[in-house]
Amino acid sequence: MPAALAVASFVVSLATARLLLSRFGGFALDRPNERSLHTQPVPRTGGIAILAGAASSLALGAAELWLPLSLATALAVVSFADDLAGVPTAARLAAHAAAAGALVWYVLSPMNLAALLILGIAVVWMTNLYNFMDGADGVAGGMAVIGFGAYAVAAELAGGAALAAACAAIAAGSAAFLLLNFHPARVFMGDAGSIPLGFLAAALGLVGWRNDLWPLWFPLLVFGPFVGDATLTLLRRLLRRERVWQAHRSHYYQRIVLMGMSHGQAAVLGYLAMLLCAGAALLGRDQPVAQQALAFGAASLALAAVALWVDWRWQRFGGARK
Repeated sequence: MPAALAVASFVVSLATARLLLSRFGGFALDRPNERSLHTQPVPRTGGIAILAGAASSLALGAAELWLPLSLATALAVVSFADDLAGVPTAARLAAHAAAAGALVWYVLSPMNLAALLILGIAVVWMTNLYNFMDGADGVAGGMAVIGFGAYAVAAELAGGAALAAACAAIAAGSAAFLLLNFHPARVFMGDAGSIPLGFLAAALGLVGWRNDLWPLWFPLLVFGPFVGDATLTLLRRLLRRERVWQAHRSHYYQRIVLMGMSHGQAAVLGYLAMLLCAGAALLGRDQPVAQQALAFGAASLALAAVALWVDWRWQRFGGARK
C-alpha cells in the first residue's frame, strides 16, 4: 500500500507543479532579499504541488491521521496567504501555536501539563525552522524526501501501516517537487509548503512515538541537520544581540554557498548529512538504550564536526566581517 500511494502522490505532485508553472509562472514570486541566495524572482507555489500529491494519496490510506493532516492543511492556507500578501508575524505564530496545542492535546493527553507545553513549543519550533531552512535550491525538498522516507521505513517495519502510507506519500510528493527545485530551481515550496512540512515532521514524529513505533529522539535525529543548523544559528544570533526576526544569510547551508560551493554541491553535502542521521536513527531505533544513545551521540558528533569545519572555514573566509 505505501508504495502504490507513493507513486500516486509523485504523479499528482509533478503534474500539479508543472501545471502551476505553465499557467501561473508569474504568480506568488519569491523576490530576492537579504536572506536569499537566488538572484532572480522564482515562483513559490511548489508547496501546493507537494500537498496536492500527498493529499490525493492520504485520503486512500491514512484516514486515522485526520487531525495532523487537517491542521497542516489549515497552516498551508494561512501560509499561502502570507506568500501572496503577507500576514502579520503575531497572527502567523498564533496559528502555529494553536495547531501545535491542538495536536499535542489530542495526540498525547492525558500527560503532564508541563510535558505537553514543552512538546507544543517543540512543534512550533520545528514548524518554523523548516521554513528558515528553505533557502537553497534542493535542500528543503531533499530533507523532506529523506526525512519522511525514513519515517515511512521505520513505521512500516514497526507495523504502523497508516503512518507509513502518509509518510511515503509526503516523501514521494517532495521528490516530484525536487525535480523542479534542484539547482537551478524553477520553483520554491514557499511558506505554503515549508510550514506544513515542518509541522508534519514534528506531528507525525509524535504520533509514531505515541504508537510505540520509535523512541522520542528518533524524529529529532532524522531531521538533525535542519534542527541543528536552525537552532545553532538562532543561538549564535541571540548571543550577538542581532535582530533575529530580520532576514539574514548566516545559516550553515547559506555560508557554504557564500564561501564558493555551488548550490548543487551544497545540496549534496546536505543530503549526505541527512542520510547519515536517518541511517543512524533507523539502525538505533529498536536497540537497547545503550545502543540508542550510541547511535544518537555518534551522529550528533558527526554533525558537530561539520559545523565546526564550516565555522573555521567561515572565519578564514572573513565571514565574521561580512
